[in-house]
Amino acid sequence: MAAIGSAVGLGNIWRFPYVCYQNGGGAFLIPYFVALFTVGIPLLVVEFGIGQWFGTAAPNSFKNVNKKWEWAGWWALISAFVISVYYSVIMAWCLCYLFHSLGLVWGENASVFFSQFLGKTSSPFVLGGIQPQILFALLFVWTSIYLILYKGVKSIGKIVAITVPLPTILLVIIAIRGVTLPGALDGITFYLTPHFSKLASPSVWLAAYAQIFFSLSLAQGIMIVYASYLKKKDDVTNNALIVALADGGTAFLAGFAVFSVLGYLSYSTGAGIDSIAGSGIGLAFITYPTAISHLPVAASLFGAIFFIALLTFGIDSAFSMVESVAGGIWEKWRISKKKATFIICLLGFLMAIPLATGGGSYWIDVADHFISNFGLVFVGLMECIVFGYIMGAENIRAHVNRISDIKLGRWWDYMIKFVSPVILIFIAVASLVEMLNNGYEGLPSGALAVGGVVVVITLVISIIITKVKS
Repeated sequence: MAAIGSAVGLGNIWRFPYVCYQNGGGAFLIPYFVALFTVGIPLLVVEFGIGQWFGTAAPNSFKNVNKKWEWAGWWALISAFVISVYYSVIMAWCLCYLFHSLGLVWGENASVFFSQFLGKTSSPFVLGGIQPQILFALLFVWTSIYLILYKGVKSIGKIVAITVPLPTILLVIIAIRGVTLPGALDGITFYLTPHFSKLASPSVWLAAYAQIFFSLSLAQGIMIVYASYLKKKDDVTNNALIVALADGGTAFLAGFAVFSVLGYLSYSTGAGIDSIAGSGIGLAFITYPTAISHLPVAASLFGAIFFIALLTFGIDSAFSMVESVAGGIWEKWRISKKKATFIICLLGFLMAIPLATGGGSYWIDVADHFISNFGLVFVGLMECIVFGYIMGAENIRAHVNRISDIKLGRWWDYMIKFVSPVILIFIAVASLVEMLNNGYEGLPSGALAVGGVVVVITLVISIIITKVKS
C-alpha cells in the first residue's frame, strides 16, 4: 500500500492524460504497456528484490555490492530530498486552493488569480516577497510529514490505509461526475481516439518510457527502503506487478476525470479542446479550476474533492521521499529515525521557503526538469550497472524466483542489462538535445545553467558523504 501510495502521485493526474493525448491517444497505451513490462516492472523488481535481500536503504544496498558505489545510493536519496522540497510547495498550493475552492475565489479568470496567488514575478532572478498563505500551508505540509513518520513504519501503515484508497475513490467520483456533463464524450473521444501513425515516431516511445520511469518512483531509494521491511519469504514479483498496474490504472482513470471535464469546459466556452488541454501546474491550478467554476451544480464541492484528491495523492509520495532519506541517515550515522526525520523536515521546510516567493514557481520548474530528466535517469543507469552487471541480474532473478509465484525468465536479465540502460541513455540525450535546441519553456539560459549545477551539486555531495566516517 505504501509503495502504491508513493508511485501514484500528482503526475498521474496532471501528466499522464496529456502525454497520452499528445502521443497517439488510445494508441499510446501500446508503447505505454511495452515500457511498463520491459523497463518499469523489471526495475521495480530490482529495487524490491535488493531492498528485501539486504534489508537496508539505498546507500548500504549499493555498498553491499561494492563499496565504491555507495555514492550512487546517496545520489538517489539526495535527489529524492530535492524533489520533496519543491513537491511540498506544490502541495501547499493544493492546500490553499482547497480553501479557495469553497468560495470559488479564482472567479472567471483562474489564470490571473493563480499569478496573483503566487505573486509571480517577471523573471526567476526576481524572487519578490514571500506569500504568507503559501508559507503557512508549507509549514502545515512539513509538520504533517513529520507526524506521519516519527513513529516509524507502523504509523505509515495506518496512514496509507486511508490515503491510498481515499483519493482513488474521490477520483472515481470526479470521473463519474465528469462523464455525466454535456460535452464529456467529446473530451473522452479527444483523449482516447487512437492515432496509430504516431507509433512510428521514436519520440512517442521515449515519452512512454519516460512516463513509466518517473511515475513508478524509481531511482529515489524509496522502493528499496520500503522493500527492506519485507519478510524474507514475501513475494517480490507479485508486489511489483500490483504496484505497477495500480499506478498505470490510476493514471488511465485520471484521464477520464480530466478530459471529461475539459470536454465540458469546451462545450461551455466554445473553445477547442486542443486549445485548453494541457499538463502540469497549468492543468491543476488554471484549466481545471476554470472548468469547476462552470459546473452547474455543487461546483465548490467538486472543487474541494479535486484538491483533496491531489493532497492525498501527493502526501504519500512526499513522506516516502523523506522516509527514504531518513533510512539512509540512520544506517550511516545511527541517528534515531525520529531525529533524522525532524532534521530532514526542518531542512526541507527552510529550503522550500524561497520557493514560496513570487519567483519560486520558475525554480520549481527548473529543478523538476533537471532532477527528473537527468539526476534520476543517471541513478537508474547506475542501478542497471551495479545490480545488473556487478552483482549480476541472474543472481537477483534466482533470489526473486525462489520466493515469488510468478517466475522470471532470462528475458528479464536482458531487460536490466541492455534494454533499460539504452532507454535511459536515450531519454537523457533526447532531453539534452531538445533543451539545447529549443530551450525549456522560455526560461532564460542562466536559470537552466543553475538547474544543471543543482544536479552536479547533488552528485558532489553524494560522493563527499561516502567519505565521511560512520
